[in-house]
Amino acid sequence: MITFLASILVWLMFFGLIVLWVVDGKIKKEIVIHAVFSALIAWILTEVLKNFVPMARPFQSSGLDPLTLTTPLDNTFPSTHTAAAFAISVTVFLHDRKVGMLYLLMAAFVGVARIMAYVHYPIDIIAGALLGSTVSYVSEKRHLFKALK
Repeated sequence: MITFLASILVWLMFFGLIVLWVVDGKIKKEIVIHAVFSALIAWILTEVLKNFVPMARPFQSSGLDPLTLTTPLDNTFPSTHTAAAFAISVTVFLHDRKVGMLYLLMAAFVGVARIMAYVHYPIDIIAGALLGSTVSYVSEKRHLFKALK
């Protein structure tokens, strides 16, 4: 279960956007684009930040095996998976609170599972959640993704 939540759930969240847009009709195409754009920006920012904060991952320090599908070998701070999950979740929440609460819960599961899988420390998850949420919020308020159309 930890491996699923830590490695696959974030990708199911992306897939869920398509389902909500095509099947359910609760999410408009523009919101899906915004969510993907926000997640991409959050992903890029976390990858850049990892170059400035050299921290070994918990499994590297403890000698335990990571409970993820792949073995991450980059620095740990901040969590890219958590940042992307929260970027998607906050975008959905800003447009549909009911579905957004479900997405926020899934994002929290991603973060907690990344800790339980020995690939992140709690501070990595907090930073990733804040970064992803902030990117989504700023993108929404500034309509940054519309400028790319």
